[in-house]
Amino acid sequence: MRVLLHIDDAETWREALVERLPDAEIVTSDAPAEARRDVDYLAVWKPPAELLREQTRLKGIVNLGAGVDALLGNPGLPAGVPIVKLRDAGMSDLIGDYVRYGVLHFQRDFDRYRRQQAHREWREHAVTDKGDWPVGVLGLGAIGAKVAETIAADGFPVHGWSRTPKSLEAITCHHGDDGLVALLGRVRTLVLLLPDTRETRHLIDAEALGALPEGASLINPGRGTLIDEQALLEALGEGEREGRLRGALLDAFAEEPLPADSPLWSHPRIWITPHMAGPTPLSAALDQVADTLRAFEAGEPVATVDPDAGY
Repeated sequence: MRVLLHIDDAETWREALVERLPDAEIVTSDAPAEARRDVDYLAVWKPPAELLREQTRLKGIVNLGAGVDALLGNPGLPAGVPIVKLRDAGMSDLIGDYVRYGVLHFQRDFDRYRRQQAHREWREHAVTDKGDWPVGVLGLGAIGAKVAETIAADGFPVHGWSRTPKSLEAITCHHGDDGLVALLGRVRTLVLLLPDTRETRHLIDAEALGALPEGASLINPGRGTLIDEQALLEALGEGEREGRLRGALLDAFAEEPLPADSPLWSHPRIWITPHMAGPTPLSAALDQVADTLRAFEAGEPVATVDPDAGY
């Protein structure tokens, strides 16, 4: 089989994939145009439209990440070609660490202590028991479910939400519109791990933020399009005046890199990271890619993306 790779540091990926698939011909998108054409499979992350249009006999596409919104929105994406995305591949452990940090950041008042330091104010806050700090996780796919279980294992009550019913041990699961309202009304930290779809864009708007308890916090290692940024700023308040929302730890944004003139950068109750919560671990990802390509070639069933659902 012939495989075309497109990702940053593609040569490193190619060398590692050759070790796993020694009988395959694997080229990168830096190869001459004639060498890139007529491949059987693409293994790509945010490929240019022209790279997709060059292909005439694709059997499948492997998306080298968990989010497929950029690929599904690519104008060069051929119709009818099955798409497989990375499902966890070690990312859930890293995102779990990110979320664990964020939850503790607010539960143990590190945000308040940081502001006190700026004013040389020595004042201790009473510790809220973990059992009194319910956490909500929106999105219970492979990564969201693992993150929810990680936070629950730390001793926090966890509420999870998905579009359709799910059942997870130690997680109070909600689904549908009514379930979302029920979850929002009872959590002190809300974690966003939903995909970017028509249904999820700006799901966290003024109404959703207003449904959270006073002083709730927000963590978004998912997709930037989930949040109405203007509504978030209004919920956080201005300057030293704290709004309904206590603070937000944001890793994903509607426009990336986040523009230098975005008001999110300078807000005193927003903490920004550059979409680093869940980098793809190379070895685990390559194992999954190789297994997927073998399954494609053997005609074995693989879990493909539903383009209409967006994941």
